[in-house]
Amino acid sequence: MTDVDYCVVGGGFAGLTAALRLKQAGRSVALLEARDRLGGRTFTEMRADGSWIDRGGAWIGPGQDRIYALMNEFGVSSYQQYTDGEAMMMVDGKQHRYTGTIPWTMSPWAAMNLGAVLLELGHMCTSIPLDAPWTAKNAEKWDRISLAHWLDNNTVSKPAHELLETAIAGCYTSDASEVSLLFVLYQMASGGGPGFVLGVKDSAQDARPVGGMGAISRPMAAEIADSIHLSQPVRRIQQDADGVTVRSDELTVRARRVIVAVPLAIASQILYEPMLPVDRSFLHQRMPSGSIIKIAVVYDEPFWRSDGLSGQSAAPGSPATITIDACTDTGRPGIMCVITEGPIARRIGQLDATERRTAMLRALVERFGDRAGSPVDYIEQNWSVERYSGGGMLSHAPTGVLTQFGRALRKPCGRVHWAGTESSAVMCGWVDGAIRSGERAASEAIEHETVTVAGGRSTDH
Repeated sequence: MTDVDYCVVGGGFAGLTAALRLKQAGRSVALLEARDRLGGRTFTEMRADGSWIDRGGAWIGPGQDRIYALMNEFGVSSYQQYTDGEAMMMVDGKQHRYTGTIPWTMSPWAAMNLGAVLLELGHMCTSIPLDAPWTAKNAEKWDRISLAHWLDNNTVSKPAHELLETAIAGCYTSDASEVSLLFVLYQMASGGGPGFVLGVKDSAQDARPVGGMGAISRPMAAEIADSIHLSQPVRRIQQDADGVTVRSDELTVRARRVIVAVPLAIASQILYEPMLPVDRSFLHQRMPSGSIIKIAVVYDEPFWRSDGLSGQSAAPGSPATITIDACTDTGRPGIMCVITEGPIARRIGQLDATERRTAMLRALVERFGDRAGSPVDYIEQNWSVERYSGGGMLSHAPTGVLTQFGRALRKPCGRVHWAGTESSAVMCGWVDGAIRSGERAASEAIEHETVTVAGGRSTDH
């Protein structure tokens, strides 16, 4: 048995941050990670030519102060996302090139509808209390309806509806009918509104760490190397009056407290003794992840740049739903990131690898020309089938969940504390939110340390 002050379950950015801050505070820690690698829903692959591929979370933006603080702590620099040139929308089989946020080359009616809906969503976001979205004035009303229902009643243009559904529901890697409107507003508000969530420059995809997300997680892991135990999926967490016992198949850890920093769907696979409070247990059951396939298509050079294109494109219904330039800071080789989410990702995932690659490259050729059909490499990451991710990059709340069970998102359950980007009131859904949650959980755990009181008795405070 391993005896430590604290145990952390999960080695993504939330768990790594919690363990790092506890270690820096002078506490002993054991971090148990189910995978044979760290990083969680980030995954940086280093290539022989010195370039890298971020198979998972990759981008950073203004307001994400905690990830920038970590980068400063470990000497990791950033570089701006490539945005020169025109973006592209494929609507009703027609190609629209544009700059800015809205493709005004669409019909004026569709473009105006698109802009009006985004404006209204931004206005609604301002009424959401980030620490307690379930207390918003219209929380009950908005939590009863799905994003799909709201879009059906607020879009009058079919192209605008398709683009909005693709862009917004894609953030939750699920169909718009699966996601509560209140959750959408909360998640968008946590980042500053729809402009930040859906934008690139000065928004959620403004920049990237040089070296990828792994350039941050690797030095974090190096600082706590003696605390890390890989390939240790936790099966059971037992609480008693004096502490917790955390068990994997091969390791037993005894600690004062435990921080569980895994996706909600994965947290539900752990056996808790005694059972968790009903609201927390039901929250695990009711906040699933979705489907996402992320592909890096590598070329000798980013040829789209010389064609006057930024690499950003969107095509509702296409196997290659979204593309974005994913080159490193040197600009060589050319790396095009293709993201497919939700129902389309599930369908495409049922194809064999050769069929899927053919469909993806065909879609890229339609947008970027024949050179797109001859990559030098093709790297696919299907997060939908990642055993210890549970699906997409963010668990979402279906209708009714936030108002019924949202209060359990961050509340400790005895000696069990919770971390993960979904539990962050700021930047929920981003790596920055995961880091914030890890720092919060570490502080909570320390604040609740057992102290000796008069008469020699002890209590948790």
